[in-house]
Amino acid sequence: MQLALNATLTNVEAPERTGSELDDIDALVRTYRPRLLRFVTFAIGDADLAESITQDCFLKAYNGRASFRGDCAVNTWLTSIAMNLIRDQQRLQKFRFWRQARATAIDVNEAANFLPSKECSAESRILIKEQTRQVQAALEHLSVNQRSIFLMRFAEDMELAEIAAAIHMPLNTVKTHLHRALKSVRAQVGGSR
Repeated sequence: MQLALNATLTNVEAPERTGSELDDIDALVRTYRPRLLRFVTFAIGDADLAESITQDCFLKAYNGRASFRGDCAVNTWLTSIAMNLIRDQQRLQKFRFWRQARATAIDVNEAANFLPSKECSAESRILIKEQTRQVQAALEHLSVNQRSIFLMRFAEDMELAEIAAAIHMPLNTVKTHLHRALKSVRAQVGGSR
């Protein structure tokens, strides 16, 4: 009797799925969309972005339906796909600022042209241009975190607490990355301190 009850409960919790259930995208969306959209909206707090992620979730599920093993409920499978998409979105947002800055950035070789020319002699501009080139070359050798933190601190003049909040990193970790970045840049540029 207990064995029969367990078998019945197992079938209720995660009924066996047929390929046709996952093949019918309209039925899949009709059945699971309201709950999934509610979950994603709550997780990220942006209704428009949640709508987009939910649509992407169903697209990924439909395209990957052959990989569904059936060892969990479809609802659980969809939720795990949604969680991965949410994580991807959060990763992208971390460095959105730098993608925008890169798209509008001026060439480092032109940066010296934007310095006050009355106060700088031709020799000074050449030295500044060379130092800028050396720093840029040194930045190429830093890790992504070190480079980002270095640029936020010195190119964008952000406070350390602002940087920590912007990249969702503890303040002491930001300080460590900045210290290592400075040490590396100084070693490569040849500066002292």
